[in-house]
Amino acid sequence: MSSPGDSNLTADRGQLLSGLLAQVRPLVLNSARVVETMWRPDGITVGMRAVLQLLETGGPQPVPALAQRLELPRQGVQRHVDDLTELGLAHTRPNPRHRRSVLITLTGAGKDMSTRIRSTEQAHLGADTVKECTDDDLRTALRVLTALNRDVRERAQTLRADSREPHRTDSRTDSRTATEAARP
Repeated sequence: MSSPGDSNLTADRGQLLSGLLAQVRPLVLNSARVVETMWRPDGITVGMRAVLQLLETGGPQPVPALAQRLELPRQGVQRHVDDLTELGLAHTRPNPRHRRSVLITLTGAGKDMSTRIRSTEQAHLGADTVKECTDDDLRTALRVLTALNRDVRERAQTLRADSREPHRTDSRTDSRTATEAARP
């Protein structure tokens, strides 16, 4: 049962979530800048770091699976894999489940680099980041951002699917063209 104040609660909630997203966007950009600066001497980009992390946590995977997890085009992820391979941090091996799609796996040097990246970044984050927040605050933030990411991803998938569907009008009931219908 809704009450007259519910629309205000929805608007306030939307405003809060919009404010949260407004903070996330620069956070992602600045995080990428930090990663690029920290790991540039090792030849590691943000994208390469992401692939290293997925291979460390998820084990060997084909490029399409990595691309799906990163929500990036396969071709871009393939470039990161090629760069990691060139640095000797990753290599390919046959995929027993698919004849044409090889598995990407970390080399010993790749495992060492991924471990070094993770431990260095976690040490920096734990030492001097958001000191005013408690561990419970951080757990709440993680839960909220995880849920927000899920819901925004689902919304994006729905919008993409809807935009691919042809929009038809029944010529018997609406003979206007799309251009005419769009006019004010």
